[in-house]
Amino acid sequence: MQPNIQAFFDSATWTVTYVVYDEPGGSCAVIDPVLDYDPKAGRTETVSADKVIAFVTEQKLTVSWLLETHAHADHLSSADYLKGKLGGKTAIGDHIPAVQQTFKKLFNMEPQFATDGTQFDHLLAEGELFSVGKLTGKAISVSGHTPADMAYQFEDAIFIGDTLFMPDVGTARADFPGGDARQLYRSIRRLLDFPPETRLFMCHDYPPKDRSAQWQSTVAEERAHNIHVHDGVSEDQFVAMRTARDATLDMPVLILPSVQLNVRAGQMPPAEDNGVSYFKIPINVL
Repeated sequence: MQPNIQAFFDSATWTVTYVVYDEPGGSCAVIDPVLDYDPKAGRTETVSADKVIAFVTEQKLTVSWLLETHAHADHLSSADYLKGKLGGKTAIGDHIPAVQQTFKKLFNMEPQFATDGTQFDHLLAEGELFSVGKLTGKAISVSGHTPADMAYQFEDAIFIGDTLFMPDVGTARADFPGGDARQLYRSIRRLLDFPPETRLFMCHDYPPKDRSAQWQSTVAEERAHNIHVHDGVSEDQFVAMRTARDATLDMPVLILPSVQLNVRAGQMPPAEDNGVSYFKIPINVL
């Protein structure tokens, strides 16, 4: 069975959330859901997540999974909010403990914060199969952007997170804590070994000024036209390019709040004695 796919593009963070489902009245997975966040006021909203809820409700779908491709640094996850409204199990790649350990130290998170991935309902291993109603999903490890990146395959469609972007944008950065440009290249080549007609669905698009946002490509298009990693680009060439380019990039606007929330499966930090939750801002660290 081919998956039905509904995309939701958030222009504030350039993020695409997907609902992947077998049939109306059936089952679905929600991939990389967004929680709206105003960094100036420190306030969250659920406008983006509520659009997902409206679609799921309209299609009479049962949520099986809330899947994260990785602990994002550019948007906050609404997985916990959606779980409370729609049910389903949260899941991420099984290398998330390495990411949690890094950021627990960076943010000096509370001692009780566990770095074993137990904030998520399930940790998906490389090659693991999982069910979404009549659909079968497969987890594909694509580390490099972070140590825990995971892509999700449903038949000829693969949701690849931040590994690749549209061909005219290139590839993900690899300079976050735990990132590795050489491993990213190998993960990308693994994706590009799929049949040419395989559909690739991006988590983000940062479009040039001469086109609108897009988020679907193919293996053939990426191999022919990706500006960073088209056929003929060697591993050493890619690592040199990626390292030099990453050194010029600013940190994402929402990296500090995003990571603190996303390593918790979308749950807010525990409230302090005044009943308020806080994000921390480490000074002169990143």
